[in-house]
Amino acid sequence: MNSLKLILSNPAYFAPAWVFASLNIVTGTWVLYLPHIKVKFGLDDAQVGLALFCIALGILIAIPFVPLINKKMGEGQSTRLGIILFAIAFNFPFLASSYTLLCAYLFLVGLLTGFTDVSMNALVATIENKNKKAFMSAAHGFFSLGGFVGAGIGIILISLLDNPSIHMAIISIIVVGINLFISRYYHHVKDIKFIEKKEKRHYRSIRPFIGLSLVAFIIMISEGAVEHWSNLFLFDIVKVSESKAGLGFIAFSLCMTLGRLLGDGLSEKVGTIPLISYGCLLSAAAGLLIMSAQLVSSIIGFGIFGLGLSVIIPEIYRLAGQTKGVPTSVGISIVSGIGFTGFMIGPVLLGFISSLSSLVWSFGFLSIAILLAFVINTIILTRIYR
Repeated sequence: MNSLKLILSNPAYFAPAWVFASLNIVTGTWVLYLPHIKVKFGLDDAQVGLALFCIALGILIAIPFVPLINKKMGEGQSTRLGIILFAIAFNFPFLASSYTLLCAYLFLVGLLTGFTDVSMNALVATIENKNKKAFMSAAHGFFSLGGFVGAGIGIILISLLDNPSIHMAIISIIVVGINLFISRYYHHVKDIKFIEKKEKRHYRSIRPFIGLSLVAFIIMISEGAVEHWSNLFLFDIVKVSESKAGLGFIAFSLCMTLGRLLGDGLSEKVGTIPLISYGCLLSAAAGLLIMSAQLVSSIIGFGIFGLGLSVIIPEIYRLAGQTKGVPTSVGISIVSGIGFTGFMIGPVLLGFISSLSSLVWSFGFLSIAILLAFVINTIILTRIYR
């Protein structure tokens, strides 16, 4: 919990951590309305997956350019610009008058998601490297906390407002206002490895990123799938009301938050590679609880699933950001780029599998994929980082 105390006691650490929370407050609000979007345009699961793929496409296109922007502006300024534009852009999908326009707006959201995600992770890694204080996992805990806050507040506002556009507008205004105020604590941060112009070295150190990227890709497939399909799973399979459909995502986000707030301390005691292995096994087992398709056991399953996944991505990003001779933003962009592509491909895959069989078996696929990540971590990453 030392990293949490650090964040809560020092605005220089709280401000970048709050960007993580802000990103998922907005996203958590959006996912609450996926059933609404599905009904509004009369979409099947495959069409929902295709729309979400537009976000993945935007992320994929944006990420290769982020290190160049960060080099020009600095990680701090890029993060501030990214979170503001991201919060504004997520209003547009609610204003779409056609499925085509919805996909176009989601593509724009994807561009800004990729830009913000790489920038904020590079910002935290840069601060960690400069100050020799670990808070990457806790920062990701704030990301999960944001999802919990966004979904929790959203469930209340859904019944009060009965208007998705107004709901998102309120959230966006709050997010933009807070981040404009606190960004003065990090806007000046810039990676010293960029300043010293050592970026040519990173081509000699690309091998470690292969294993890191594979694990990140699989784990973020699972994160993205749960974030976008947990509501629909409870709504379509368990047959709960729309107002209760967010309970699975809330459990997932709450346990993700808890795991990540404890993650930095666990990493120091257990070690990064073992911690990743334990997380994979826990999440794979939790998939069976979700597949039971019973309200209580599925919600518990979503919670345990989030607890297992919680520590993996922060540890992967930390390793990527600490690679010698590689600018932090470059290392983060490689792993984050492939990983966040998985985050948005996950919903597409689940939609495709669901259209062929059922949404229940889609979550069985996630358990199998996570076991594959466990194997990669055991065989590849153990050799590189032992």
